[in-house]
Amino acid sequence: MNTKSRTEMVALTRLAMPLVAAQLLESGIGFVDTIMIGRVGPVELAAIAMGNSVWITLMLFGKGVLMAISPSVASLRGAGQHEEITPVVRQGLWLGLALGGLVFVALRHARSVFVLAGIEASVIPIACDYLDAVSWGIPAYLIAAALRLFSEGIARTTPVLWVSLVGLVVNIVGNTVLIFGAFGLPPLGARGCGIATAIGMWCCLAAWLLVMSVSDHHRAHGLFSSLSLPSWRRMRALLHLGLPIGFSILLEAGIFSAVAFLLGRIGAVATAAHQVAINVAAMTFMVPQGLGMATTVRVGHAMGAGDLAEARFRGFLGIKLAILFMTAMSVLIFVARRTIAGVYTGDASVIDLAAELLQWVALFQISDGLQVAAGGALRGLKDTRIPLAMVLVAYWAVAFPLAWFSAPSPLGANGPWLALIAGLTVAAVLLTWRFSRKTQRMIGQTMMSQRIIGQRR
Repeated sequence: MNTKSRTEMVALTRLAMPLVAAQLLESGIGFVDTIMIGRVGPVELAAIAMGNSVWITLMLFGKGVLMAISPSVASLRGAGQHEEITPVVRQGLWLGLALGGLVFVALRHARSVFVLAGIEASVIPIACDYLDAVSWGIPAYLIAAALRLFSEGIARTTPVLWVSLVGLVVNIVGNTVLIFGAFGLPPLGARGCGIATAIGMWCCLAAWLLVMSVSDHHRAHGLFSSLSLPSWRRMRALLHLGLPIGFSILLEAGIFSAVAFLLGRIGAVATAAHQVAINVAAMTFMVPQGLGMATTVRVGHAMGAGDLAEARFRGFLGIKLAILFMTAMSVLIFVARRTIAGVYTGDASVIDLAAELLQWVALFQISDGLQVAAGGALRGLKDTRIPLAMVLVAYWAVAFPLAWFSAPSPLGANGPWLALIAGLTVAAVLLTWRFSRKTQRMIGQTMMSQRIIGQRR
């Protein structure tokens, strides 16, 4: 490894490690929820799976739209336009508040979605109770997400780790008290799990407000020194970049939710096994996702400084690191799949099916890591519209039809997971090709312009 690669790997890793740890802590919340509810019963576990498939999908869309903040801030910082950062972030906060309100309303009307999807009748009321409780925390989550993305954009990622730790600790304590009952409170089951999640979201927002008030790096931007009203011009710029990101994430999360609904029609055991498999996949996904976020910042900073070759180099290094990690995870999950399933539940039928599904989780690790890292690199270029079209093709023209036709086949729960592998692989190939082609073309155009200017002189 040459000196340049070593230097960039250190810079990328230093930026990414707190993000990776934070992502794992956030994933740990889902892990804790699944473990604790799994001890209550398979119907409750299935209800949490259904509820998660709705609120996490909508939350990821909102957070995806807000992800325009990070590359925008990184690019302004790379260009030395520090005075422009605060107005952008303030509009991001307004946007987070608006998106939080919309998701809040949507979650409180989820029953009809479950009924139309044909979900098992015993699962629906429990899932709705869970979603009603979670909905109260969503506005806080998305406002906190805007503050987090600002922090990432100025390359201050350590606070992200500590705030995520706060969220996990609050969730564990809240689940213990509210799911099973303690201190005179009755056991609330799935509803208690949702209440604990919402409380954790508000605590994370409070933690971010504390960071903004005590950290010199954050306070220097004077984010709360005055009140800025919504500005359509700046909001439109964020939406122009962020909406394609949000829809890309929605399409990806949506295909996983669609698979959950398809399996929900098979029965509670299939849904519970899917929840175990998807939780494991989500946990391993957090590492390349953290690398992708760091790659967005590193590529965006290079773009702001006008160094296109460096942007390309940084993007591909992030992609390589993601592939390396996910290859290791693929081997680990395949070898230990039955042991992993047994950690989540003691139900033998759920363990058997979950172990089966985990072999497919192992198989799609590399494609999953590659597509999220390439997506992060493209966001650093502020290239979001063509990647949206690519994701649409991969997940909804390839994966969904395959999942739809395979669910009622003899493959059973395995069929939709094979469809996910196909979709993720197509997405990985297309997004990596797009980053390579886009940066190559941009560098070529810059060299041509410089040559023309030199000839005129």
